[in-house]
Amino acid sequence: MTNIRTRIRERRPAIVRSAVDAVRPARLLLVAKTALAVGLAWTIAPHMPGVADEYPYYAPLGALVSMYPTLMGSLRSGLQTLLGLATGIALATIIVLTVGPTWWSIPVVVGLGVLVSGTGWFGDGREYVPMAALFVLIIGGQNADEYSLGYLAQMAVGVVIGLLVNVVIAPAPLTLVAAARVDAFREQLGDHLHAIGYAVTESWPPEHEQWAEDAASLAATTGSLRSTLSEADDSRRANPRARGRRGETQHIHEELERLDRIAHLIRDISDATADTIWERPGALALDPALPEPLSAACHAVADVIAQGDDDSAEAHRTRGEAARAIRLLLEKVDDRTIDARRSMGPGVLAAMHLRRILILSGPVDDAEDDADEGEGAGDADARADD
Repeated sequence: MTNIRTRIRERRPAIVRSAVDAVRPARLLLVAKTALAVGLAWTIAPHMPGVADEYPYYAPLGALVSMYPTLMGSLRSGLQTLLGLATGIALATIIVLTVGPTWWSIPVVVGLGVLVSGTGWFGDGREYVPMAALFVLIIGGQNADEYSLGYLAQMAVGVVIGLLVNVVIAPAPLTLVAAARVDAFREQLGDHLHAIGYAVTESWPPEHEQWAEDAASLAATTGSLRSTLSEADDSRRANPRARGRRGETQHIHEELERLDRIAHLIRDISDATADTIWERPGALALDPALPEPLSAACHAVADVIAQGDDDSAEAHRTRGEAARAIRLLLEKVDDRTIDARRSMGPGVLAAMHLRRILILSGPVDDAEDDADEGEGAGDADARADD
């Protein structure tokens, strides 16, 4: 029971986040449009000419499968579904015209449908290849030709209605959603680096271990963000609400690439620090003189990450302080390397990575200028102390 409660407590944030995602305005709009498309398809289907009016229940299904959050997604899904249906019907037709549906021909054609659907040609419509073949042989029976025509025609009606609803009530581009998630990832990276800064100055082993566990999730977060950004790009294609702003996601792509590189560096720092703290295999000792300057550098660089592309005077001051903290750490690393006659250690790796993170957090020229400003500020503080 305790383990169950612990798992529920651990998964509570994810459950809450999923519930919130389900009621976001964009999702609620998709719900309303899907209900509208299905209702229209069911209303129109009985009035189709020929044998199609005998199978009206397939039109709402076609509308349902064609409803996606993006216009291109709807078009792609609808066309792939119709292609899958047509292929499955063609396979069933071959059986009907040759041996007919029997105890062995039906499993064979379904197997062929599953085999063909694995080619990757049908996308979202791959499941309809064996399904259509099975329905034509079992439900169509002696009227397989009429059933096939009605099935395909009504599905096409539903797909067309779904596409029209999605065009008339065009979904908003998902650019702002992607940008917000990238901003949240930047804050996550800053928080993680702050956590490392606190960990190296705690009594070892630290009481808080979540920061080490969270490091592994950074790569998964990056992958999720790439998927979200891909959906944002897809949401702009053929969307009248995105007309004239087609290059709007380029800066988000560039920001995500930069944050991805920063995430890799932070993971290296986190792994090396965790190895040392918990004396894992391959761990290298951390010189007792390094935790304080290392912690200060981690906190300073974390502040730079969190400020993003801010170009204010305060932001430049923050970068200067981070550059100075890294310089002090490097100086301490150099001094201890000479005194201890040992160059390897997590402090060396962290110092190199923190300097690289600072450079990645802004233009290289600005990073060098900020480093000079930070050094100047340090000299001024020293003179003031004297």
